[in-house]
Amino acid sequence: MSRSSARAERADVYNRITTEIIAAIEAGARNWRMPWHHDGAAVTRPENFSSHKRYRGVNVLALWAAAQASGYASGLWGTYRQWLAADAQVRKGERGTTVVFWKQAASNADQDDGDQRPGRMFARAFTVFNLAQVDGYEPAPVTLLPETERIAHAEAFVAALNIPITEGAYDAHYRIDLDQIFMPPFSAFHDAAAQMGTLLHECGHATGAKHRLDRNFQDRFKRDWLPIEEACAELTASFVLADLGIAHHPRPDHAAYVASWLSALKNDPRAIFTAASKAQQAADWMWAQQPQREELAA
Repeated sequence: MSRSSARAERADVYNRITTEIIAAIEAGARNWRMPWHHDGAAVTRPENFSSHKRYRGVNVLALWAAAQASGYASGLWGTYRQWLAADAQVRKGERGTTVVFWKQAASNADQDDGDQRPGRMFARAFTVFNLAQVDGYEPAPVTLLPETERIAHAEAFVAALNIPITEGAYDAHYRIDLDQIFMPPFSAFHDAAAQMGTLLHECGHATGAKHRLDRNFQDRFKRDWLPIEEACAELTASFVLADLGIAHHPRPDHAAYVASWLSALKNDPRAIFTAASKAQQAADWMWAQQPQREELAA
């Protein structure tokens, strides 16, 4: 494959996934529900049914978008061949969803786009199908802990991050100069899940501090850096809430955020990939702070 054709293929992957996600955001804007809003069910975090590994980064968002658009209740996905190997059959006429995986080239021989740099990462697109699109497969039952236990786990999760938090503020925000999160009183929230969602959003911002992940969107995105940072923090919260089995509902300032996100995503087809990748890094950092790490990566 020539360098130009490989670049065109990767650009097509970026454009295809970005277009699908933008369509899902625009559709969700009409009913105030984004692809990353979920009910906290045990199947929320998309998982490959064959490898039992959870999808990561932009793939989570792409699969959430597809599930929302088609009304899929299951979080189990697999390629056509994987379903076939399990004696299941994707129904005729079903449309798959694009996910992308990155492979690191170990040698020049692996670098089919002509790029001679060692360690180059290559994007490869795959098509996967949801359990709802398949006949002949019965998943194992999933047990979900009571909500009170899940909230308690989430509180312990946040405490392990060792990020200073002050309650009683007029709104939720993270001050980078103080490295401190300020939160309104609990009574300002609809329920414990809403409060936890907002707190994890602010924790997402805090992961970008220099002494943590040193995240900087300004150099690349210029005037669009703030919407991308907000999208990153929101996706971080959504990834972690899904892992913890807690519902993620729209924020009160949801409408304003959506408008800024759409503008930034349309300006740069790779922006959502960057935001989701950095959000995955932030979620991974949070899990790395836990006394008992759980295997979640895929």
